[in-house]
Amino acid sequence: MTPIIEFKDYTFKYRSQVEPTLRDINLKIYPGEKVLIVGPSGSGKSTIVHCINGLVPFSFAGDITGTLRVKGEDPAKLGVFGMSKIAGTVLQDTNGQFIGLTVAEDIAFALENDMVPQEEMLDRVERVAEIVEVDRLLKNAPWELSGGQKQRVSMAGVMVDDVEILLFDEPLANLDPATGKRAIDLIDRISKERNATILIIEHRLEDALYRDVDRIIVVGEGRIVADLKPDEILAGNIFTEQGIREPLYIAALKHAGCRITEESRPQHIETMLLDSYKEQVKKWFQAAEYEKRKQSEESVLTVKDLYFSYIEGKQVLQHIHFDIHKGEMVSVVGKNGAGKSTLAGIICGFMKPTKGSILLNGEDIEGLSVKERGEKIGLVMQSPGQMISKPMIYDEVALGLAVRGVPEEEIKERVYHTLKICGLYPFRNWPISALSYGQKKRVTIASILVMNPEVIILDEPTAGQDYRHYTEIMEFLKEINERYGITIIMITHDMHLMLEYTDRAIVIADGHLIADDAPVNVLTDEMIADKAYLKKTSLYDLAVKCGIESPSEFAERFIHYERALREGEK
Repeated sequence: MTPIIEFKDYTFKYRSQVEPTLRDINLKIYPGEKVLIVGPSGSGKSTIVHCINGLVPFSFAGDITGTLRVKGEDPAKLGVFGMSKIAGTVLQDTNGQFIGLTVAEDIAFALENDMVPQEEMLDRVERVAEIVEVDRLLKNAPWELSGGQKQRVSMAGVMVDDVEILLFDEPLANLDPATGKRAIDLIDRISKERNATILIIEHRLEDALYRDVDRIIVVGEGRIVADLKPDEILAGNIFTEQGIREPLYIAALKHAGCRITEESRPQHIETMLLDSYKEQVKKWFQAAEYEKRKQSEESVLTVKDLYFSYIEGKQVLQHIHFDIHKGEMVSVVGKNGAGKSTLAGIICGFMKPTKGSILLNGEDIEGLSVKERGEKIGLVMQSPGQMISKPMIYDEVALGLAVRGVPEEEIKERVYHTLKICGLYPFRNWPISALSYGQKKRVTIASILVMNPEVIILDEPTAGQDYRHYTEIMEFLKEINERYGITIIMITHDMHLMLEYTDRAIVIADGHLIADDAPVNVLTDEMIADKAYLKKTSLYDLAVKCGIESPSEFAERFIHYERALREGEK
């Protein structure tokens, strides 16, 4: 069979860089294959996609050696428009992909370019919108949508055109776990029904493997490190060697001393053959010894009977109530559009609740302005670009103090102290543009931390980050929490983060609080997981299949074991 995509001795170096991003790539992908590409941030995964869809070299200039053919064509000659008729791309940053003023216009954009008759266009737009569940949003403006809804609209815009190759760059980045499962299921259906060739780049490996893939390609430092079938690669240690997070059930089996084989079919926990591992897993669980972290009983933030609506009569939040103690790390979880970010906005004073009150250290903060609240409760947005407004690191971190009229000497002292805490002091005179994404994230946290807040709220602190950067930022937040006693609230879709780092999970579904419990209890409760569009942890399935009576205790044992391993590495 002739490959539909073929790289031969392909090397690419961006014009602005000294070293190549891709080195000697030899890769063949055949028609109808579904391939998952994984690797650490900066390994070259997205560059491979940009070469296929023509963004390299037209949007990203550089030097190319070797050859690339996509359906027999050279993308470097065919151009972005020519390649768009062969390969459709869903970008990681969906905001950069919107063209239309409404969702319907945006989905129809490719069809309008092809002069498809209006009646057929309307029919195709409605059909694809229904598949990705945005049919009720067709009249909405794209910027009114949540991150997950934007992701689905981008998918619809690509799928409405009958291209032969579909490229997905981090399709799960902004999706809640259950919607992510549906997205992977949808991609799988498209693959089978259209016999399309699919390439998926994704950090959330376990979620991406919810449906079968033909091959997993591991990219490291611009080279292809492995190109194997899923069962074969999961039986080895390539993922951990490359700094990629293994599925939780695989990690748990390895912690228990199990030697995973290809024959056990490890791609899915639901169908994995576990008979030969059961006794080892049980013994490991029974040997568990750990101390639960003691929590302060002193309240720092109390939300009482909170209601909110953007439009009168249509409640976004109803009867939200919880109490957060000093020094806790808490996750706020739930499906896209559940009201999580709205809740954070109300706490910070950007919006006023329809009803209810918010107390800080037992005192109602209704009378405090956004500026006054910002000195006590800091908000770190998902993207550093949403917050950073100064070109230099020092100036950005000093900004909050400067606008409050703090004396220059005190500003300097506090900024330097904060930069040292955040590991940014050596870069204090650097431009922010010279930093990595993870370092920019630290700058945004430093700009909040310098205000000496009692509470920090972070919106998706680990979105789009590989396992190494995820661990780096979370260990940093954990250190801030433990050393300085700062209470941390994280709005997240990341079930790993929720399990590993937070003491409690506040679960919101359709504007209602449906659970306030330990993360392991939430993620081993099928009813709560289904209602809030969470994903029941694979540790639960592993425990049940191995005959362990308390899946939540098994999951808790795993989390404490992982923490102990990390502590040992420090």
